[in-house]
Amino acid sequence: MVDQKTHQTRQQAELTSDGTVDGTVCARCGAVAEGSPPTWSCSVENGERRYFCDRCARDNIRAIEGRLDSDWW
Repeated sequence: MVDQKTHQTRQQAELTSDGTVDGTVCARCGAVAEGSPPTWSCSVENGERRYFCDRCARDNIRAIEGRLDSDWW
């Protein structure tokens, strides 16, 4: 199902005193943004939610539209 909940990953960890990241992290380049930016892409691969910044998404749009896992791009 499309609306199935997936487990929270390190890509949406909150900043704490031990230095974890606040916001969303791009699974490809590591860019960080506050919250869930509307221009970023979200993909569920093998049950894990992955976020991609607008630059990485633009650079790999054909692979995304072809539904290839990010490991292939």
